This record gives sequence, structure tokens and C-alpha cells, in this order.
Amino acid sequence: MGFRLPRIAQAKRILRGSLFMANQDASMTVEVPKGHFAVYVGENQNKRFVIPISYLNNPSFQGLLSQAEEEFGFENPMGGLVIPCREDVFVDLISSLNRS
Repeated sequence: MGFRLPRIAQAKRILRGSLFMANQDASMTVEVPKGHFAVYVGENQNKRFVIPISYLNNPSFQGLLSQAEEEFGFENPMGGLVIPCREDVFVDLISSLNRS
């Protein structure tokens, strides 16, 4: 069993780029607390969630990152990290991570 650190590193690079793009337009920027990052979730309408960076180490969350990579690659026109799953599925996953 190995760690998939390259995916985490790639996700961090994406997030840095997203934060840079968000900082370009301060009127649209909503503060993200230190130790957290924003993701956009949804199949058609994307809803923004701010979640702890520690979730990047969770295998279930890494599975969602893999889905995002397969669907969008690392050049997403939206500029943020978009996770292509239903919002209710994402909320269930995040809720289970909050309990553990």
C-alpha cells in the first residue's frame, strides 16, 4: 500500500492557482480560513464548499479528486477545483469525515 502524494501535490498546485485567480478579482473573493480550501461540487450547478486541507489525505476524498482529474484534467476553465459528483453524495462524505 503506497501513498499517492503526487496527486496531493498536484491538488495543492491547482489550489494555489485558484487562489491566485480569485485574488485577481477582490470583489468576488470570499475569504478561505487558513488550513482550508474551496471546492466546487455538482453535476450541473456548482456549489462552493470550504473544507479542511486534512481531507486531502482521506482515501474517499482522494477518489473524488481522481474523478475530477479524469473529467477535467488540471486545466479547469472555472479556475477552481471542481468535483463532479452530486451535492448530496459530497455532503454525506464530508459529514462522515467530520465524525471521524
